[in-house]
Order: sequence, then structure tokens, then C-alpha cells
Amino acid sequence: MDFEVAIIGAGAAGISAARMLTSLGRKVVVIEASSRVGGRAWTNEIYGLPLDMGCGWLHSGERNPLVDMARAEGFDVVEGRTAWQDQWRDLGFTPDDRKAALEAWAGMSKQMERDPPASDRASDALDPGGKWNAYCQSLSGYLNGAPLDSLSVEDFLAYDKAATQANWRVREGYGTLLVRSMPAVPLYLSCAARKVRLTRTGVRIETDRGAIGSRAVIVTVSTAVLARALIEFDAEMDDHLHAAGNLPLGLADKLFFHLEGNHGLEAETHLLGNPANDKTGSYYIRPLGRPIVEGFFGGPGAIAIEDAGVLEAFAFAIEELTALLGGKIEKYLKPISSSSWCNVEWIHGSYSHALPGCARDRETLAKPVSERLFFAGEATSRFDFSTAHGAWESGIRAVQEFAACYPKAVAP
Repeated sequence: MDFEVAIIGAGAAGISAARMLTSLGRKVVVIEASSRVGGRAWTNEIYGLPLDMGCGWLHSGERNPLVDMARAEGFDVVEGRTAWQDQWRDLGFTPDDRKAALEAWAGMSKQMERDPPASDRASDALDPGGKWNAYCQSLSGYLNGAPLDSLSVEDFLAYDKAATQANWRVREGYGTLLVRSMPAVPLYLSCAARKVRLTRTGVRIETDRGAIGSRAVIVTVSTAVLARALIEFDAEMDDHLHAAGNLPLGLADKLFFHLEGNHGLEAETHLLGNPANDKTGSYYIRPLGRPIVEGFFGGPGAIAIEDAGVLEAFAFAIEELTALLGGKIEKYLKPISSSSWCNVEWIHGSYSHALPGCARDRETLAKPVSERLFFAGEATSRFDFSTAHGAWESGIRAVQEFAACYPKAVAP
């Protein structure tokens, strides 16, 4: 047996699992199909600025375990109120309209809780023909990466009830934090796992660099990888693969502009492009005081910009910003980077949501198989799915399950 545990995937769940196994003195290897560590946490430095292309917020900051870890490692955790859902100078979205739009969202949420639709479909809680339905759909895109039509009410409420309003940031970048958290264990990058087979004594993993044997495996790959059968498993995994298909990855993408010259935009402000368009962008202006505009697109909006291509995506964002700020702003906006998570090999999306009627599939996906296959990743979290800290905690849970099956012998 080469290792006690092989971890497939070096995202947040894989890193936390590797850290805990190392602390327990277990012999572990991490296998990662891409050329980098971090998964959907990826900090890309451009113009000396750490830009988080994937997750960027320490959600539920008061109870987020990555907050304490970041501080212990010397990272600068930025607390305080964010500009999310504000509208700078009320441009294109008056205070009265914002109030009405937020009341529409709150009304839909209360309807879900008080009298959830029998369909478990979130869109069925919308006011039929409601004026702010497009706004609610855009908000679902940002939060869930998917439209309300594809969203389980039970799943939505599980997250909503557990989450807090504290959304903090790490100045050096969320991806940077996770990369620096990777322990010193054997790590095979650019090494895709192709087949995972249960053997008489453990597990055999066939990879692009040959076979690896281990007593057990912790699988942390995305639901898209599982549902697309990009890794071949034994028939014992069929229920898990079916569950993964019911927990698809939504889509959220970012566009970054560098601000140049005397543009007059204030730091830590925000603009929603068009509240009547469910594909509109959400624009965070000068986050952390940096000369950046971060455009965020979710669900239908993210699909639209990926289908259009990067040049048309930036053109759309500029069109929305000039409609609010005037044509002169365009000369200060320099496109510098964008994400396209749907096209990232071995991920193929952003974060999971449960289809209507499928919220309990998260529990199915998290169940061990034959005491040799263990599962982690944000999609296995019952309450903190779609977050890096949910993935992180799931890695710890998977290690605890492994350790319960295989207690380490105490030396005489």
C-alpha cells in the first residue's frame, strides 16, 4: 500500500483534509488534475493587485473557521459592512425602487418559509407577474449561480437559516490563503485521476502518472466532474453519481476593469447595472480602495457572458456602466481579466445548488462507501454549501469518518 489516504482534489476540502491527516500522523498523498492548488479559490495577481477570480468573501465571518486560520497565518482580515445591495448616488435605481425590490425578495423568502410550494421550486414562491421578479432572479443568480426555477426551496432555506450577514475579506486574496494553507505532503499536480477501483485490501487509483494504491480515498471533486463521469468508479458509487447530478454547479463569473486617471469614483461603492434585467451585472467599485471595478454575473447573466465571449462580455459591462455613469467613464475603464468557470477543466462550474426535490441528495453524496471511499466538498455540506468554508469543514468531517474506521494503532 503506497499511502494510507489518497485525496483527489486540492481545493479547500482537499487542503483541509490533508492538514488534518498530517496532524494525525497519517501517510497521505494529494492528487490534483489541474496545475495549481486552490480549486475554485484562485487569486490572480495583475498590476500587483490580488484579484480573486473565484470565491472572495469569508461568508458568515463570525463562525467561519478560515477567519481564525487567516489571522494566525498573518493575513489581513477585513471586517465591516460591504457595499453589496447599495446603489452609488442612487444611479438608475432609486431608494424607493430599491426598497420595493428588497421587499419583493423578502416577501418571496417569507412565502418559502411560511408556506413552501409543494413543488419545492423556488420560482413558485414568486408573485405571479411581480414587477421585481427579474430583480429576484438576478439576485438568485448572484447567490446561487442559478435561476429560481432550478432551485430547491428546502435547500435555499437550509443555507439561509444558517448564514449570518457578516461577509468579510482577506486582503491578500482568498486563493492566496488556501494555497499557503497546503501542508507539506506528496502532491501530484497536473495528474488527473481516471479510475477509482475498490480492491480486496484498499483502493487503486489510476492516474495520468500511473497507479496509486491506498487504504482509503477522500474524493473532493466537483459535482460536475462526478455527474459527467470524468472519473470512472465501481457500481457501488452509482447512488453518489446520481446525487451529484441532482446537485449541479451553478455559474458565477467575474470581469475586472482597471481604473485609470481621474475617474471620480468613490472607494467601496456598488452599482447594479439594470434591476429590470435578470442578466445584469453587479459592479463593486474600488474594493478595498483599489483602482478596480469588479463586475459579477450570476446564473443567466454568467451564462450569457460566457456564451457571448470575453470581448462581448466586457462590452456589455461597459454598456451598463456608461448607462449609469455617462459615456466619459469608458476612457477610464481598462479590461484586465475575467473568469469562465464553466470552461475550467476538471471543475466546470462555480458552486452547487440542489434541484427542486433534491436537497437531501447532499446527505447521500456525503456518505462513505465500503469504509474506503469518503466524500468532501462544498456540495456535501448540508448548510454551508456554495462556500469555501463549507468545503473546508467537509474535508475535516471526511477525515473524522476515516479515522473512526481506521484508528491508528498506539505504539507499545
